[in-house]
Amino acid sequence: MIPVTGSERDSFLQMAIRHFSELNRAFIPRDDWKQHYFESIRATPGVFLRWIISEGERVGFILFGLERRGFVPSKTGFIYELFVAPEFRRRGIARHCAAEAIKELSAFGAFRIQLEVAEGNRPAAEFWETLGFSRVAARYSMDTGHK
Repeated sequence: MIPVTGSERDSFLQMAIRHFSELNRAFIPRDDWKQHYFESIRATPGVFLRWIISEGERVGFILFGLERRGFVPSKTGFIYELFVAPEFRRRGIARHCAAEAIKELSAFGAFRIQLEVAEGNRPAAEFWETLGFSRVAARYSMDTGHK
């Protein structure tokens, strides 16, 4: 895994669009997403965006980081996104990258690591469960109509 640099913005956004479109076929990146998603990631302290490299080729990305959660001083690690292009799956690449991110978050003092799995994405849930994660809650959301 190697850091995504500022000059790789467009390449990253293309891969991110591929990722989010796979999760939600109706995903269409809004103008504010295109303008701010990458920049917001890079500007957030404690967040790491890395290319996943296999045989010298970019095959995906992982986004993870640390947050102070709730009203206590402890840090929680988060794995926000993990994407491996479909043609490179089932080779252990995602497992290796997830393990590296977990190790790094632990080294930074995370007392817990959290992530979200989209409703109905059973393969992803099963993948994370094999790494020791378990479902602890369901998240609900509502669109307000604001853009």
